[in-house]
Amino acid sequence: MFKTQILALLLLFTFQASFAQTEPYKIFDSKGKQVAFENIVKDSKKSEVIFFGELHNNSIAHWLQLQLLKSLQENGNQVILAGEFFERDDQLNIEEWFAGKLTDKNFESEAKLWNNYQVDYKPMMLFAKKNNIPFVASNIPRKYASMVSRKGLSVLDSLSDEAKKSIATLPIEVDKTLPGYVGMKDMMHGSGMNIDFMVEAQAVKDATMAYSLFAYLEKGNSILHINGSYHSNNYEGIIWYLNKAYPKTKILTISTVEQESIKELEEKSKGIADFIIVLPMDSPKSY
Repeated sequence: MFKTQILALLLLFTFQASFAQTEPYKIFDSKGKQVAFENIVKDSKKSEVIFFGELHNNSIAHWLQLQLLKSLQENGNQVILAGEFFERDDQLNIEEWFAGKLTDKNFESEAKLWNNYQVDYKPMMLFAKKNNIPFVASNIPRKYASMVSRKGLSVLDSLSDEAKKSIATLPIEVDKTLPGYVGMKDMMHGSGMNIDFMVEAQAVKDATMAYSLFAYLEKGNSILHINGSYHSNNYEGIIWYLNKAYPKTKILTISTVEQESIKELEEKSKGIADFIIVLPMDSPKSY
C-alpha cells in the first residue's frame, strides 16, 4: 500500500511538472478540429451512454475520466458509473463496500483488482461511493473469456445457470466481418493461436459489457462507461451489441491515443470516436 501511495505521488508530481511546461493533452472532434474539454462535458450531458475509451495505463486519461464524472454529477443528472475494470461477479462486493458493509481493506482483498486500481481507478470509485453514484461492473469474468479463447463460444453452453448470470444472454452473435475483428485477426495471423476463438473471446467481452448496461437504459440515466478504446473505437465492439438491442440510444464516444506530437490529430485517428483525446508518448504511466 505504501509503495502504491508513493507511485501515486510521483505520478501527480510528474503530471504537474508536465502541465507547467506544456499542454499535457489536446482534444479533437471526429474531423480533427481542436475543441475544449467543455465540449465533451456539454455533449455528454445530452447523451444516455458515454463510452470513455482509455489507454489502461495512462494516468492523464484516468484523471480526465474523473473530471467528466464530476461534471456529470454536478449537473444533477442521474449518473451511473460502469466499467470494464471490474468483472460482473464482483458486483456484490462493490455494492457491499458502497453500503459501508465492507472496509476498504476487506473489499480490496475480496475483489479482483487490476494492478493499477489504486492509482487509476480508485479515485473514481471513491467519488462514486461518496456521492451515491451506482457502479456497474460490466466485464465478463476473465476465466470465462479465457475458456472461449481456448475452446470457442460453444464452451459457454456447458456452464451452470449461475455462471451464465455473469455473461451476456446466450447464444451470442459474432459478426467477424466487422473491421475491428478483421484487424484483430490480421494482427494475430501467424501467432499459432486459434484466431477465430480469440475473436470470439473479444466479442463475448464486448457483448457482456453491453448487456450489463441494458437494465439501466431508457430510465433517464447518464451512463459513463470506462473501457479500453479498442472496445468502442469506430462505433464497433460494445456499441455494436448495444445498438442491436437498443438502436435509439443516444451514444457519445471518446477515444484516447498517444502521439509523438499532439499539435494536430493524425489522419489515422480521425473518425474513430466523437472526441479523441491526444496524449504525448511520454505522458505519465502507472505501469
